[in-house]
Amino acid sequence: KGDIQVKSVIAQGAKPVGGVYRILKGSESTINAIVLDEEATALTTDTAEVEDDDDKDDDENKDDKGDGKKAEKARLMAAYAKAVVPKPVLAEANFLMRTLSDDDQAFMRRALLIGVEKPGNSRQLPNDLTRLAKGEGHGYTVQQVASAGMKDGSVTLPLGSVDVEKGTRMRFFVREGEWARKEVDAIWVGYKKKRLGETMAGKPFSPTGAFLFSTLDRGVKLFGGKGGFESNTMTTFNPTIPSLSGFYSNGFFGKADETIASSQLIAYGSGSGYVVFGSKSNRPIYSPLAAAAAEEEAATRRAEDEEETGETVADQEKRQALLKTASSFASEKAPRDERGELVLKRREVQSGRALTVSTVEWSVADKSAAPTSVLEGFMWEKETEVDRFRERVPLSNLVSQWKLSLANPSAPKPRDWIGPVTRAGQGKKFVLIPECKRTEPNKGSLRKRYDIAKLTKEWTLAGAPAVSVNCDAILFGGTLEDITKARDGTNAAALDSEDAMDGVEIPPVLASDLLLYPYQLYKLRLAGADAVNLIAGALNKKDLLYLSKIANFVKMQVLISITTIAQLETIKELQEGSFVAVVVSNRELEDFSTDETGEQALSILKSDSMASFLEKHDVPVFVEGGIGVIERENEDGSASNQQYMKMLQDAGAFGAIVGAGLAQQNASLESLSI
Repeated sequence: KGDIQVKSVIAQGAKPVGGVYRILKGSESTINAIVLDEEATALTTDTAEVEDDDDKDDDENKDDKGDGKKAEKARLMAAYAKAVVPKPVLAEANFLMRTLSDDDQAFMRRALLIGVEKPGNSRQLPNDLTRLAKGEGHGYTVQQVASAGMKDGSVTLPLGSVDVEKGTRMRFFVREGEWARKEVDAIWVGYKKKRLGETMAGKPFSPTGAFLFSTLDRGVKLFGGKGGFESNTMTTFNPTIPSLSGFYSNGFFGKADETIASSQLIAYGSGSGYVVFGSKSNRPIYSPLAAAAAEEEAATRRAEDEEETGETVADQEKRQALLKTASSFASEKAPRDERGELVLKRREVQSGRALTVSTVEWSVADKSAAPTSVLEGFMWEKETEVDRFRERVPLSNLVSQWKLSLANPSAPKPRDWIGPVTRAGQGKKFVLIPECKRTEPNKGSLRKRYDIAKLTKEWTLAGAPAVSVNCDAILFGGTLEDITKARDGTNAAALDSEDAMDGVEIPPVLASDLLLYPYQLYKLRLAGADAVNLIAGALNKKDLLYLSKIANFVKMQVLISITTIAQLETIKELQEGSFVAVVVSNRELEDFSTDETGEQALSILKSDSMASFLEKHDVPVFVEGGIGVIERENEDGSASNQQYMKMLQDAGAFGAIVGAGLAQQNASLESLSI
């Protein structure tokens, strides 16, 4: 009445030998006299010859010697057998044994196996392997003779194992490894056919577990070769079963045939019992195999996503955690100074509460402070990242590597970044600098497949005067290797075009990152950067001056990114020549969102502060953030990206750095040009 249903199958491991007999005399478990069933014997012989034909073809020419003698012996034995007269069982077994191989004779001398036909089998095909492969079960219940009557030649099977009736068929059996292998395969072929029939009939069976009970005379002793033949066969035919258990034993109880309702339990001293169970209602059951497969599939999908986007799961989680900071402080504005600039605190390295134990003083961390803005959290993460780099490679070692690279002809040499860009803007042309960027903080991955080599090649052949690479790993999913890939990609593209006599100039590389320490500048130079972009909103005047001097010292040009007029006033006080360009950004540093109207950059460009700044610093001004995405209305009433860029140019912008616009719109530099 429960929800469990069980399917059981028995493997007897017994090969039939000789003909098929009918019992003429016997009672209970004793068989006294038998007679040959010529029709059944002929049918069994014909079937066996067809099945063994392929196996015998390979051995036809191996045992020619002595075949005549064996054939004559077999003929005499067959002639005796066909004498349709009642015979005692032992007498028939004695004569049959003489026709068998040496191995089968040796087994028959040790143990006499007799199989009695199961009820309802009289009209079935006598061949057992064919029956098993059809899912019809064994035709005979095989038992070892328990005792024999030496006077009358009768045999007695284990008490209760069979109920001998006149006219029932019987056969002699021996145990043989090759036959046992075929039997196991046929059993599971038949099992699968039965289950398929049940499924088609609307009664599907979903196995959730299996048992294998095997007697001690099986295993390697019977099958030979490596161990685990039966269990491997079970799992081969039932790959979805999550659990297979079992053990060896001296014997087991099992039903001879699950297809017969009245089939009784029989004790088997030799053989294997296969038990498969499942839920009648097909309720879902936990499967370690399915769970492992699901996890493997999920890992494969994550790996594919990471390969396509270039962003790992850890990077995504870190970026989302930082952005969550902004939403958690949505009700409170980040603290700002009198100029409206964000108040930023550096990471607390030695925060904690002193705790003294004996002579040892420990520092126990108190509740850590939370960043008040995305920029502040960004800075803390960047400081932690740099500390980890320093632990592996100290600054002194990094400086030594940089000095060695100066004398290494194969190391990337610094190139002029602003020169090609300035030449590209001659004739009042609005210059577009394409940017390699994996992700946007508030939008996630920008491209399904982030292939820097392909992108830089495309942009180089399109005539880009320079490229920008966002190599920040925290918010933008970049790496230092992206710098090297971009430099190699532009070099390769320029060389290819040179072969075609196109005369394409190799575009220099601008590295965009949150730069706080000189350590980062040395790493970028070694990676192949030609210029760097400093974020004025994250650095005070002193830090801007210091980092720009170090960058110029290692032969990298400096661009400074601003988001407010107050930051523009700060960089105005820097020494002339300390930076080569200014980047006006549409980004809000408090939550790293982008001003989708584009007014932030326009207002800065049109301000009196910008005019005053340009009087002192004669440098080109670029715009970044939303370029290629932000649209403005044309004279005809339509909206376009180009109209916004025209407005920027009219306001004094020399060009723009385009990242998300190229990725999201699947646009080219040519399609965005004005």
